[in-house]
Amino acid sequence: MPQKALRWFYASPSRFLVCGFVAIIAAGAALLKLPFSVAEGQSLSWLDAWFTSVSAMCVTGLVVVDTGTHFSIFGHWVILTLIQVGGLGFMTMGTLFALFLRRRVSLRERLVLQESLNQQSLEGIVRLVRKVIFYALTIEAAGSLMYTLRFMTEMSFSRALYFGIFHGVSIFNNAGFDLFGDFRSMSDYASDPFMNIVSILLILCGGLGFVVLADLVELPRRRRLTLHSKVVLTMSALLFVGGAAVIFIFEYTNGKTFGRLNFGDQLLAAFLHSATPRSAGVSTLNMYDLRQATQFFIVWLMFIGASPGSTGGGIKTTSFAVLLAAVYAVMRGKPDVVLFRYRLEQGQVYKAIMITFFSLATVVTATMILSVTENAPFMSVLFEATSAFATVGLSMGLTTELSPAGKILIMLLMFIGRIGPYTLSFALSVREDRMLYRYAEGKIIIG
Repeated sequence: MPQKALRWFYASPSRFLVCGFVAIIAAGAALLKLPFSVAEGQSLSWLDAWFTSVSAMCVTGLVVVDTGTHFSIFGHWVILTLIQVGGLGFMTMGTLFALFLRRRVSLRERLVLQESLNQQSLEGIVRLVRKVIFYALTIEAAGSLMYTLRFMTEMSFSRALYFGIFHGVSIFNNAGFDLFGDFRSMSDYASDPFMNIVSILLILCGGLGFVVLADLVELPRRRRLTLHSKVVLTMSALLFVGGAAVIFIFEYTNGKTFGRLNFGDQLLAAFLHSATPRSAGVSTLNMYDLRQATQFFIVWLMFIGASPGSTGGGIKTTSFAVLLAAVYAVMRGKPDVVLFRYRLEQGQVYKAIMITFFSLATVVTATMILSVTENAPFMSVLFEATSAFATVGLSMGLTTELSPAGKILIMLLMFIGRIGPYTLSFALSVREDRMLYRYAEGKIIIG
């Protein structure tokens, strides 16, 4: 029986990836449950320890206890380690140690890395891992330095460095955890251009994906971008600028949010809250005070999420772009789905449809269940479910009031959202033999 279980475990890279995530989450929960992981006078239940571990490993940021005041320094480092491992992928971190020890990366490990980084080929996978590690650590170091310099104006150097490193790593990995206390995120810095701009840049860098970052770095030498990078950069720019414009218009006359800010601060808030739903989870405004139109628009931005191979969740910008291109092709009566004068394979279109449908069905089902288990307005429930599935971390205040059943469901949503519908479906599927036949073609009426 153990040998059979091991064969099942190793049979698929997707399965290995899912089980690896579960194992690290369990280890994180055990560490957070230790007495010295919480601050003096505080306690943590097993359910809350699991919830925090899942949220950190899945780089979400939804919290049932305040991170800054409830955990000790050791607890903060456990959370930060989970964020780093979850953001880069545990196989990427494992490869880092293998390279450091000059150990050869096996074929099976390369296959898991390919699945983890969402690559279509094994070619150059180890080189890509080196780039991922280098870019991530460089950007995190730059962000941590910027935050440290800013925090030094209001606290001691050691505390500023501690805060700088934690938030630099957390925000680049789109995790949304913070140490400011009282669940207030970055609300104290709503009028601080430096903090807002640094946060936006970290969020965008973390959400573009490491393949795109590598493509941009090599652009002067290669002189051209890949189709993937063009699609990601175009959709990210449209969603970022368009999202800021919509949020600004909806909230301009809202006295509870933009009404208390001057015009420059309103622009900063609009751009930050256009970037943060893409999976970051930090905010300078209270999500509950936003107009319902803005809240629903943010739900849509969260559902789309970041880009493939990034630290973010959602259906991804490329899936959304493929769906738009497919709709455009059908409306124009074209047989092919085209992006930037490249025809897309039919399988890629099917994959985008599958991911979107699975994600939508998951969010809708979870919202219906939470509407039963939680005594909260529908918009709060929908917001919470979408935020968990897209691994965003924004909340309208429901997280701390969740029932035990609600916490378990949100944990499942965060896990499914981080692993991804495509990887999860392969991990749970039973391998079938190659089909040697096709069914006769049938026709139905559509529309």
